[in-house]
Amino acid sequence: MSLQPIKLGKAPKLSDADAKRPDDLPGKAERVEQLLALKEQMTELQRRLFAQGRQALLVVLQARDAGGKDGTIRRVFGSINPQGCRVTGYGKPTERELQQDYLWRVHTAVPRRGMIGIFNRSHYEDVLVVRVKELVPESVWRPRYEQINDFERMLSENDVTILKFFLHVSKDEQRRRLLRRLEDPKRNWKFNPEDLKARNEWDAYSEAYREALSRCSTDWAPWYVVPADSKSSRDLLVAQVVVDALERMDPEFPTADPDVLRYVSALDTSER
Repeated sequence: MSLQPIKLGKAPKLSDADAKRPDDLPGKAERVEQLLALKEQMTELQRRLFAQGRQALLVVLQARDAGGKDGTIRRVFGSINPQGCRVTGYGKPTERELQQDYLWRVHTAVPRRGMIGIFNRSHYEDVLVVRVKELVPESVWRPRYEQINDFERMLSENDVTILKFFLHVSKDEQRRRLLRRLEDPKRNWKFNPEDLKARNEWDAYSEAYREALSRCSTDWAPWYVVPADSKSSRDLLVAQVVVDALERMDPEFPTADPDVLRYVSALDTSER
């Protein structure tokens, strides 16, 4: 199985069944082996991307609480050179950020050419949390779908390839993960009582996600729904899409300046 982008205007179901491991994926041992091979490819492609310095890749990760954003970043992108990668997390806006338009803090973190940028949450919070919590009226958040599409199109026309993943977990799996988080002294610091409130708003968030995904999955910035109850399946599916995108970007090592190459003979002579 490979992920297919959501078609513009077609809302995904986001049922609990859609979060389960797809039947046509191989067993866990083979999934792990395939992921390792993809990570080797990604590492090489990133080296070329960084050296070329002419394109950028932006990966957007959205999920419900305990949906696996941190784990995806570690397991899929953990082997690439940190020098060529930047992770940006988005929480509640600061007072300074609230004084700007809602895309300001996002635009400042867009990866420069040669870099892979990863957003842990993103500008989509401004049509998700803002909508469900009724932080602004509908007349404010509803026009943002087209504003976001225009923003992402502008980025793509300026050499930024955009991939967006919704890591979809079922309600039962989220409950198990939240319980494990509470019971683990190394992880319970991550627990937030607000997570439980969000569970009570499950249907409202589902509707907000369905509309955002259907209205903002464009040719230049597609959305992918990732079945994320199985972590190894999630990681493999995300890695496949990322590697495919990097291969289409086709980065190449730049050709050395002829004036630089003449130093090869100079060094060779001096060492004799």
